[in-house]
Amino acid sequence: MYDATGTATTAAQTPFQAVGAAIALLDADGTVVGWTQAAERLVGYPGSEVVGRSAEILLSAAEDWANASAFHEQCRSQGHWVGSVELRHRDGRRFSVLLSVSPLSGQDGRARWAVSATCKATLSSWGADGSAVESLHTALHRRLPIGVVIRDTDLRCVWVNDTQGFKDGILPQQRLGRTLTEAAPGADAETLEALSHRALESGAPAINVEYRAFRPTRGRRERTLTASLVRLDDAEGRALGVCVVSFDVTDSRRARERLVILGEASTRIGTTLDVMRTGQELADLAVPLLADYATVDLAESVPLGEEPLTRLGPQGGRTPVFRRAGLASIRPGAPESLAASGEPVLVAQHCPFARVLHSGKSHFEPMLDVSPDSCFGQALPAQALRFREHAMHSLMVVPIHARGAVLGMAVFMRTADSLPFEEDDLRLAEELVSWAALSLDNARRYARERSAALALQRHLLPHGATGGSAADVAWRYLPADSHHGVGGDWFDVIPLSGARVALVVGDIVGHGINAAATMGRLRTAVEALADMDLPPDELLAHLDDLVVRLAQKDADPEEPATATMAATCLYAVYDPTTRCCTMARAGHPPPAVIDPHGRVTFPELPTGAPLGLGLVPFESVTFHLPEGSVLALYTDGLIEDRDQDIDVGMDRLAAALARPGLPLEDLCSFAVDTLPAKAPSDDVTLLLARTRALGPDQIASWRLPAEPTVAGRARALATRQLKQWGLEYLVESTELIVSELVTNAIRYGNGTIGLRLIRHELLTCEVSDAGNSHPRLRHPRTTDENGRGLLLVSRLSRRWGTRYAADGKVIWAEQQLTPSS
Repeated sequence: MYDATGTATTAAQTPFQAVGAAIALLDADGTVVGWTQAAERLVGYPGSEVVGRSAEILLSAAEDWANASAFHEQCRSQGHWVGSVELRHRDGRRFSVLLSVSPLSGQDGRARWAVSATCKATLSSWGADGSAVESLHTALHRRLPIGVVIRDTDLRCVWVNDTQGFKDGILPQQRLGRTLTEAAPGADAETLEALSHRALESGAPAINVEYRAFRPTRGRRERTLTASLVRLDDAEGRALGVCVVSFDVTDSRRARERLVILGEASTRIGTTLDVMRTGQELADLAVPLLADYATVDLAESVPLGEEPLTRLGPQGGRTPVFRRAGLASIRPGAPESLAASGEPVLVAQHCPFARVLHSGKSHFEPMLDVSPDSCFGQALPAQALRFREHAMHSLMVVPIHARGAVLGMAVFMRTADSLPFEEDDLRLAEELVSWAALSLDNARRYARERSAALALQRHLLPHGATGGSAADVAWRYLPADSHHGVGGDWFDVIPLSGARVALVVGDIVGHGINAAATMGRLRTAVEALADMDLPPDELLAHLDDLVVRLAQKDADPEEPATATMAATCLYAVYDPTTRCCTMARAGHPPPAVIDPHGRVTFPELPTGAPLGLGLVPFESVTFHLPEGSVLALYTDGLIEDRDQDIDVGMDRLAAALARPGLPLEDLCSFAVDTLPAKAPSDDVTLLLARTRALGPDQIASWRLPAEPTVAGRARALATRQLKQWGLEYLVESTELIVSELVTNAIRYGNGTIGLRLIRHELLTCEVSDAGNSHPRLRHPRTTDENGRGLLLVSRLSRRWGTRYAADGKVIWAEQQLTPSS
């Protein structure tokens, strides 16, 4: 096979295309007057034995010739015929062939017939039986008649059938006696003539050379044809001329082009989950492959992720507002459009656009009337004026459907320099819009879920968190990019008793609104457990049990009993009175510690299993932090990259944090800014805490014996200390709190009693003993003589509670420092 330049190609021939290889030329009496090399290969007879003799010698039986005569008469009445006959090979064997016979007309007025033949046995390679192939062959010829031209050795046309002129636009009287370049000058004609010269000289045929029709016919769009060129020989094997067999492949070419465009749509439309971007991708693909001008307008609710209306027709006397999501034109700047990309678009009632939105069906006008008196011109006069200025003359409006609703519409138009749209164009446009609608619906639903997840996540994350007297804090949270959705990262800063602070960072496995909701559940659980003043390892153990129970509760009963929830977490407690930090982690990346000189370390900390697995117990580690140290807690989105090892990310983070003189907010921003330029595939969370320390003048502590008279001494010690701090207005309330707590320690505790006052943002009073009993707040009746101590403490303090230590328990109470409290 050859292309338009005569170069051999490897495309497979169809049965129809193969018939051009074996061709004979017969006169009106059925005498062979021209013979091809392919015909010799088919039947075994050389030209010297066939040319000048009746074609009857090739038929295997007389009845076949009789049938052939009948076909001959049928051909005279219908112009051509296609049928099956049995031929006799030169070696005596018989075989069936499919014949295609076309009548030719020449300047001498004498009839000629071009006969092409294909062996049925050869056609079996296409996987069909003989009858099926014959039916296909016959149908193809009837639906797409063959054009035949016979040229002499000077390549002047001597015979041609009527079909050829219908195909390429050159009438027989314009063609006969002329070369092709004389009848229709052009590059394609020159290519065909060059291939004809080659066929005359070498005898090698040129099969399936594609070319365009030389002249438009009957107002139709440009046609695409293929030609097979074979040499005709006389009895001595000398070249008589060239037989050119052509057939129309416009439909198959357009089908291939349609597949190419649809293939382009699969790669160019829906590359993101952004509805506006998807609309622009549809418009960009349509121009210029399908149209000269295209717009994509979406209902305003679609970019917001809201549910569209079932029909976007007039609602309550008004048409909904649309937004231009896509705009493309062959003209720079798209001067045909009244609205730019992203701008609102109003759709007037009683115009084609409104009818499409109301009905949900496409509108097709091959010849568009935009005159002032037309329906279009009256409903949209300004737009119609633009279309007239730019000679826009053919229109397709296709609704964008998704799950039974109309999201918007796509408009395709052509200018006066293009042919009008055809039905095939409308079908292609509808397929393109259907493809885009799937992407738009996915993007819309994603936008809705992402907005809900972000709102939930922002609501659940802390606002205005402070580390109190224990630390200055700063944080950054970056949601994942649009391809991966919102994740389940969370962090918190929780004030604890005794001026301590808890720092927590966690990460839920997964993305989307489910991850955000799970994050909220775990964050609430951590706050509740932190309020119990549990050590980090015990808190994570309780949290692990909770995650396991939630996973079991949320599991589908019809599915295997597997955990549906998993998370990592790092929990740290810093005490400014001792400058000690105790932490434990559950499968989370280790924290970074930056000393006051800027040296960054990642302390050795038992990894622990992620929450929800219920595996190994968790371990706490305590280490000393000099005042001014920075503790960095983060999620894996800050250090992990698919293209790099995690150690690279940790080294990058360490280098970013090694800036001791930088303000905490600036340090936080700088660390996050070191992320790769591309959008993160996971949420990024960073929590920084610069430690403070309480000085000796802020802490007063005493050890007291567990004797009944010690309560008075404790009150006196507390009163004296408050006066030294200038907190005389708290003496009365503090005396009562100390008295009740010390009395309870004497009555229910064991060992030596500890009393400690801490002045920070609050005044904290702590009483410790070696007992493990849990004090319980009671609401005594008026007749009870006891049980009012803790009730009094709760009324006098801002809050109170109990925490346990290795050597017993601590009961504490906090008061506001302001006199008005």
